[in-house]
Amino acid sequence: MHGLVALCDTAVIIYFLAINSGYLVLILFALAELVRRLRRAPFAGYEDAAGSPFTPPISVIMPAYNEAAGITEAVRAMLLLHYPVFEVVVVDDGSTDGSLEALADAFDLAEVDHVVPEDVPMRGRVTSLHLPRGGPVPLVVARKDNGGKADALNVGINLARYPLLCMVDADCILDSQALLAVAKPFSDDPLRVVATGGVVGIANGCTVEAGRVVEAHIPGDLLGRTQVVEYLRAFFLGRTGWSKVGGLLIIAGAFGLFRRDAVVAVGGMDPDCIGEDAELVVHLHRQLRERGRRHRDYRIVFVTEPISWSEAPARLRVLGRQRRRWQRGLTEILLKHRRMIGNPRYRRIGLVALPFYVLFELLAPVVELAGLVLVPLGVLIGAVDADFLWRFLLAAYAYAMVVSLVSVAVEEYAYHRFSRWRDLWGAVVGVVVENIGYRQFTAWWRLRGIWDALHRSPQEWGSMKRSGFGAPEQVREGGERH
Repeated sequence: MHGLVALCDTAVIIYFLAINSGYLVLILFALAELVRRLRRAPFAGYEDAAGSPFTPPISVIMPAYNEAAGITEAVRAMLLLHYPVFEVVVVDDGSTDGSLEALADAFDLAEVDHVVPEDVPMRGRVTSLHLPRGGPVPLVVARKDNGGKADALNVGINLARYPLLCMVDADCILDSQALLAVAKPFSDDPLRVVATGGVVGIANGCTVEAGRVVEAHIPGDLLGRTQVVEYLRAFFLGRTGWSKVGGLLIIAGAFGLFRRDAVVAVGGMDPDCIGEDAELVVHLHRQLRERGRRHRDYRIVFVTEPISWSEAPARLRVLGRQRRRWQRGLTEILLKHRRMIGNPRYRRIGLVALPFYVLFELLAPVVELAGLVLVPLGVLIGAVDADFLWRFLLAAYAYAMVVSLVSVAVEEYAYHRFSRWRDLWGAVVGVVVENIGYRQFTAWWRLRGIWDALHRSPQEWGSMKRSGFGAPEQVREGGERH
């Protein structure tokens, strides 16, 4: 018994050394990419792209469910984006709070006859289609029976007229040049780029005016600060590193750009997967690798500029539902595409990226909670000594803090978003809190997400109370829809 516990404890230490080293390597790859992009930033050519007739047009798809409190402001901000040719397609997924009526009043919408193409499968019936009565406002509003976010996106894909699809959440804030930034890789490499993702920053604590983030700040609460640090390390720098090595698997549903023909070829979004955004990216990798040699030279790119902002959960209960849902989505994706894992046919996706996600994303909460039980147990029964306990704490938590501090330093070097010293100190506090308390909570929530996926529990999104961007606090309802 003593020998088995000691062996398990040693394996846990090796695991944490490996996972933290993996993140550190990704951050170093991200740093190299950020240095390259910073050197090229003065020559980005956004203004040239904005005035060029060769800039590819974009259809912006916004699924919405019970967003009446902020939908009109969100659509107005979207219509004011700096881009030569684009349209906004809002898909109301059976809202019950007057979202469609709010849009109809704000944009003088009129119902029109419609025939919706079925390039990708749809489950919910489209009940009406609406266009502005006067003026060339590039807005289309569709109302459909409730069927879920993925199904709403599929309706938007079918209605979209342009070759590039931008999928964005209705409660996100985009920078004015967001479309120019995320579309640039398509202009630079039109034959190979099939998808791009953008940075999603946390808007909690930021100054928002006229639908734009004008000044970035670290949130004042501990939960918000911790999520900022987590986003920097795992979502911003982690995905930048994966993009650098050609292994990007996740583009956030809050903001991503895709070639329409590629999305149609894989059948659109999977309404049976709660992580439909990441599933689409993995599916694209899979199909492009399986379609023959001439289709294998493709790129899926992560754009490093902070161009999309979203409100993060401010309560532990809401955060728990979110992380449980994310882990369930990851589990479902890995199960659905399990034949790719370790398969040399899919090259670095099958041999590097997917195994990394299995070992260090899927299994991380299992090992985390096992370590919290086995290491103290080993000390208690005398299987390991106190020195071993210190080595565990250094490998699992001190090393992780160093990695997170490096993340903050790299982001500050690249973009210097936070102008106040107290914001940087807030990030440092977030680094500490993330490893003492926050990680343990998220490990438990993620473990429950794995359980939900394996037992195919009903998909539920619940509700999230949002303070809004300069608006009164509001509740966004969920249920099986989102």
